[in-house]
Amino acid sequence: MPTKKIKPTGNARRQMTVLDFSMLDKVRPDKSLTTGRKRLSGRGSGGNLLVAHRGGGAKKLFRSIDFQRTNHLGDKAKVETIEYDPNRTAFIAKISYESGEKSYITACEKMKKGSVIICAEDAPAKVGNRMKLENIPVSTQINNLEMVPGKGGQIARSAGSYATLLGFDGKYALVRLISGEVRKILSGNYATIGIVSNIDHGNVVIGKAGRTRHMGIRPTVLGKSKNAADHPHGGGEGHSPIGLKYPKTPWGAPALGPRTRNKKKQGSKLIINRRKK
Repeated sequence: MPTKKIKPTGNARRQMTVLDFSMLDKVRPDKSLTTGRKRLSGRGSGGNLLVAHRGGGAKKLFRSIDFQRTNHLGDKAKVETIEYDPNRTAFIAKISYESGEKSYITACEKMKKGSVIICAEDAPAKVGNRMKLENIPVSTQINNLEMVPGKGGQIARSAGSYATLLGFDGKYALVRLISGEVRKILSGNYATIGIVSNIDHGNVVIGKAGRTRHMGIRPTVLGKSKNAADHPHGGGEGHSPIGLKYPKTPWGAPALGPRTRNKKKQGSKLIINRRKK
């Protein structure tokens, strides 16, 4: 979906771009598939800050997305609408099954209104269809991959993302992620054919600070601008150097270079090639 420039009515809007939503269906979200969502602003149950730079933003209605689709194995579904979702970068599609039940799924690129899709153990390699990895042709671009059988898709769910099926090794499928990492995933897990929609999401120029506040992102400052109690780089008179051999995170861990993945993590043995830095 292409981007378009905003009329330069001021310096803040001069470089701003927005997505062209003309191809989406302008409908209200299905009431049975939506719920309210409390904004926690990055705070835990005790009210303490756990995730920095979160808070505020426009009010959103949460759409329940079916990342699994295995509850309707073999049932054909028709794409009724392709809609905007403020809670995620990808667009969503409302599908209705032959039984009359409806659900939201993440829309794939080139998925069209009126298309018929299916989730089955073995199905045609058509955009939007969901099936087991062992039945997908090699070199196919896939998304919404399962890591744990029956848990639903966890990998390649954001706008424009996909993975490529490279081949098979015993009970595992070899998959290359968009980061360049090559890993093994059980060939009995499910995946969806195609690339996630809204591939131009990364080309949008925010343009002004107020727009990020509407998105629920609060201002960010350098660690050296903070107090010593708040960051290892903080303290000192004026804009002082960090005073350390190497930079650290706010929690004192090495930053900008060292690998942070836990070597004892169970899934590490399934990674064949690490992602490129």
